Amino acid sequence: MSSYLLVHGAWGGGWVWDDLAHRLEKAGHRVTVVDQLPSAGTEPASLGDLTADANHVRRVLNTVDEPVVLVGHSYGGMVITELADHPKVRHSVYLAAFWPRRGQSLLDVLGEGPMPNWIVPRDDGALEITDDFELARDSLCADLDRDRAREMFSRVVLQSATAFGVPSTAPDRGHPTTYMIAAQESDNCIPVAAQEAMSANANEVVRLPAAHMVQLSRPDELAEALGRI
Repeated sequence: MSSYLLVHGAWGGGWVWDDLAHRLEKAGHRVTVVDQLPSAGTEPASLGDLTADANHVRRVLNTVDEPVVLVGHSYGGMVITELADHPKVRHSVYLAAFWPRRGQSLLDVLGEGPMPNWIVPRDDGALEITDDFELARDSLCADLDRDRAREMFSRVVLQSATAFGVPSTAPDRGHPTTYMIAAQESDNCIPVAAQEAMSANANEVVRLPAAHMVQLSRPDELAEALGRI
């Protein structure tokens, strides 16, 4: 039996883990979910950055009574990297996630060039997901049926643009890591080749036949993979 702490990505919330958490708990594991990172929310003026997100997860970690498997999805990989030296973390899992080197921001990891066309900058400094449903679905969750995808997009919130520019401190790591690649080639959020490049740093690599929102489209396979850690 293991204990897991699940960290969502940009524009999301703890709800993205509902299906996975149910399966892990049914298998006898303990699950803690970060309900809402400070960098995501409905009020642009109150959105935090990467440092605020890391501090928030650190506070959650400090309330857990046992070592955890720390799972970060997408932007959540930036957050869990900040906690690489936390004594409560026994294993980190990057789920189709950004894995920066020390001094790299998410924008650095993305590289030069324009922001992906499904991300829409707002005048108030926040970022939102395009209201072009087909573009958004193709970019983030091409393997979800349209009704499920519409439900997902109805729940997304704003994301802090500032969070994407904060460089990672990437402290020295004292525990093993697993990178789980969302291996569906149609994934336009973090292309498979980019995931593979980041996964070179991991102790173990797992490939899942899914698009970016793996926890929604393949919760059974994901729960099984996490259960092996």
